[in-house]
Amino acid sequence: MDLKSFTKAILPDFRQALSQLSHHKLRSALTLLGMVFGVAAVIAMLAVSEGGRREAMQLVEGMGVRNLIVDAVEGSGDELREVRAHSDGLSTADARAIKATMPFVEAWAGVRQISAWNLISHEGQSQAEVYAVSPSYFSLSGLEASQGNLINEHDDMRFAQKAVLGNVAYRQLFPNGGGIGKRIKINYLWVEVAGVLRDSQIDDEEFQGEQVGGESERVYLPLQTGLKRLRLNALSSELSSLKLQIAAEVPPAEAARAVQHLLNRRHGGQEDTRIVVPARLLAQQRQTQRIFTIVMSAVAGISLLVGGIGIMNIMLASVLERKPEIGLLRAVGATQMDVVRQFLVETAVIALIGALAGVLLGIAIAYSIAGFADWSVAWSVPTIALAVGVCVSIAVGFGVYPSLSAARLDPVEALQDE
Repeated sequence: MDLKSFTKAILPDFRQALSQLSHHKLRSALTLLGMVFGVAAVIAMLAVSEGGRREAMQLVEGMGVRNLIVDAVEGSGDELREVRAHSDGLSTADARAIKATMPFVEAWAGVRQISAWNLISHEGQSQAEVYAVSPSYFSLSGLEASQGNLINEHDDMRFAQKAVLGNVAYRQLFPNGGGIGKRIKINYLWVEVAGVLRDSQIDDEEFQGEQVGGESERVYLPLQTGLKRLRLNALSSELSSLKLQIAAEVPPAEAARAVQHLLNRRHGGQEDTRIVVPARLLAQQRQTQRIFTIVMSAVAGISLLVGGIGIMNIMLASVLERKPEIGLLRAVGATQMDVVRQFLVETAVIALIGALAGVLLGIAIAYSIAGFADWSVAWSVPTIALAVGVCVSIAVGFGVYPSLSAARLDPVEALQDE
């Protein structure tokens, strides 16, 4: 049978199914509820899950999935003095030693946070954080300039008094724009604005216990400028953190163990550094998300199962009510296959209406969750189509038995049924 013939044969059954639903509006609505809530749960779960996955990928890309992040761990007072008796803390010398002895380290970038008590321009002021960074920091962090230029090696070598601003810090310091080439004052040091970062759309937030993002509210100086031209705490480490880019073929966890072993030897056994592995954080997040997806899928599956049972019950009741109609159809020449097709089409129509209503309800639930819990949601058309397809398939599966029961009725007995 070609498509045209199939469509011609199925349309009367489709109209008949809609007519049956309209004759029993309340019963049809109650039958739909199981499918509506089941699909809604699936759609909401998929939207939240996909939104979480995309947000996690965006956050990890900001950290660098191939990076290791070495953070300086510093105490205070007598504890810090005791540590400094054995270790000078995290430094550029550590970075150079790691690069020289470990061939799997492709690049590194040092970071030093500056205590900024004064950050102003002639047009505004800001509470943005100030960081002195190596020129390679921007490429390792996936940051690009939307205006002007980023810091380069020449700027770092000559202690250039230049700065790159995040877009929020830029708007605060230069509310009227046109800040490239103008000067800002950091504590007592005047620096020239060389560039503005492109908005990464990542706010300062926590991911698996680690602070991520926040670049839009920061000011970046060349690393050597920050170290040489701004007053720093004498007991603090030269670097606040160190980013290391690892070769793609090397497992990040193994690289982290090797780097930590080297740092422990260089620091006299003092535990004054810790290593964050973004790839490991991503794996932990995916595991959590996988558990969430399994639980929600089970709940949605139970709802769909209950909906399917409800459809089976209502179709069995429909078969009993429509015995004379079935007998008449058989008497005028309808085959058993024609009866089966009619009831299956009716089942599919019920499921399809329930699925579409469930999609709308699921979208509303997903956005409600996003609003109240401050979670991200994202949509995938194939997954929505899959959810609708699964719903209809389950309903049709539960409709097979009632359809066969109708087709197997004896025409004479069916016509005699009142």
